[in-house]
Formats: sequence, C-alpha cells, structure tokens
Amino acid sequence: MMRRPAPSLLDLYDALLFDLDGTLMHGAVPIPHAAEAVQKTRDAGRTVVFATNNASRTPQQASDHLATVGVPSEPDEFVTSPQVASRLLADDLEPGAKVLVVGGPSLAAQIQEVGLAPVTTDSEDVVAVVQGWTPDLNWSMLAEGAYAIRHGARWMATNIDATLPTERGLAPGNGSMVAVLRHATGAVPDVAGKPEPGMFTVAARDHDASRPLIVGDRLDTDIEGAVRAGMDSVLVLTGVDGIDAALRADPVRRPRFILPDLAEIAAPFVLPVVEDDRSRCGAVHASWQDGDIVLGGELEDPRTLRAILALLAVRCPDAAWSGRLLGRDGAEQHPTDR
Repeated sequence: MMRRPAPSLLDLYDALLFDLDGTLMHGAVPIPHAAEAVQKTRDAGRTVVFATNNASRTPQQASDHLATVGVPSEPDEFVTSPQVASRLLADDLEPGAKVLVVGGPSLAAQIQEVGLAPVTTDSEDVVAVVQGWTPDLNWSMLAEGAYAIRHGARWMATNIDATLPTERGLAPGNGSMVAVLRHATGAVPDVAGKPEPGMFTVAARDHDASRPLIVGDRLDTDIEGAVRAGMDSVLVLTGVDGIDAALRADPVRRPRFILPDLAEIAAPFVLPVVEDDRSRCGAVHASWQDGDIVLGGELEDPRTLRAILALLAVRCPDAAWSGRLLGRDGAEQHPTDR
C-alpha cells in the first residue's frame, strides 16, 4: 500500500497572512519564489492577506508596489499599521478631532478616512499624535510631534520596527524615529502594528479565517505578533532574523516553523511528533539531552528545524533555550542562517 503524501501548509491553514518587506520583497527587488508562493496560495483556494507595518503607503499604493515585484493584489487584501492606528484613534476621539501626523501623506489620508482631522503643525487643540515611517521625515516634523506630546496629546505609533529592509540592506525604521521622540519627551507611545496582536486578529476576523498562518521574516514583529494573537507562524530566512536567533528566542518570539524561503509552500509538509525526549519529523529527529539538543539530521534541513522547535515547545515553554546544538558525533553545530 502506498503511503499518502503529507499535507502541505496550504492544506493545513485556510489563510496566509504575508508580511511584505523582507518576506516578499526588498524595497523594489522581488525575493525569489515569493510571487509564485502567493499565486500557489490563491490557486489552492486559500485566503491571501498582506499584513504590513509599513506606514508610507495606502493599501492602493501598496498594491501598486507589489505589482512591480510580480505579486498582483487588491487593496482590500491589505491590513496596514496606519489602518489599525487610525481605527484605534477614531474609537477614542471625537469626530473631527485634530491629529498631528508625524509621517507622510498616506498616513494623513488614513486619519482623514476615519473622520479625524490630520494636521502638520502643533496647536492647543491637537489631541493626538500619530507617527509612521516616511522617507521624507525631518527634524521639523519630529519637533512638532514633541511639542504636541509635551502638552499632553495622546501618542500613537504605527509600529516600532527598528529597521526596514531595503534593496541595499537594513535602513532605520519607524522604531528608530519613535526612539528620537521617546528620548526627547520621556513619553511612551501606544503601538498599533506588529508585534501588537490587533493587526492579525483584525485581519483574521475581516477575512473569516479560522486557521491563519502568519508568514514573516522578523521575530520581534511578525512572530511575536502571531504568538500574542494565538496563531501559528513561519519564519522565512529571507529578511532580518536567522536560525540561531529563532531557536534561542523567548517563547513569545519563537516561530512554529522555519523555512529558508517560500519555494516549498505547496510541497508535502511533514509535521513533527514529540515522544518523551525525542522529536521526529519524517526521516530526521532531535533529542533532548541534559538541556542540549542532539540532532539526527542536517541542521539546515527544515524538517530538523521543525523537530527542534517542537522539542523546545515541550521542554522550554516558558523560557528561552540556552543549551547547545550537537551533532551525532557530539560536535557542536552552528547555524549558518541561510
């Protein structure tokens, strides 16, 4: 009797929530296999959602940009941190309330869309500050934000990503600019985007997804947001974080799975099984030995990584793992991350 092939990720989940920067693209440069993975997700009848902390584009602009890297999309498939920030502010403020925008035109458009009044200069009747990344951010914009925050305006950051992946490498992200105002004012902002779970819970609710999978490249935003939302996640090694960081992360930032990229999104995906001190995933395994993990497979094999992560979920559910990775011969293994 022939054994049935293992289900793919597209069989296991009813929606994939994709991060953009570092997962599908680097600036204007497409990431190999990403466009094909999105198309395979659609072909399988699964819901596609794009969940991004990038505050520099409206959903329409984000859709237009994705098209340049070979990923067709519709604006209603996007959930952005400016959308979430605007909704949160609109829930708490009076219609027409003045909100100082430390960011670009797309962020101002989102504020206006929810019935608030975006402004660029502080005044006594400014009741909130919203801050999001834009390449045009300058000292004057930060100064206006500082003035408003100091006189008591509520401060909402679209996200606190320290870096932003670009085609040239990692550039300062919105979190770096938020740090400037924190240093200048001593205040701490509310945060709308990842790692707050709201972006994922809103996306799942709006798209009727009961078994969503979060796909991203950052532990401190994509993966933490997924864990806090109670959702499974896969870390792709095409952006910021790598294998060693993922295996040694605090549980709130520990992914369910790790993949080198999205090439095998529709391929058979064997799930690990943990029995006592041993975790098996197909033909490979990993064993717990006095706090160390002994590998029965190549470290960079995604199946081996699934076995390790499953073992950590059982053995280190409440703390980061600090042991060693050992090969069959007892030699310590060091991830290359790519």
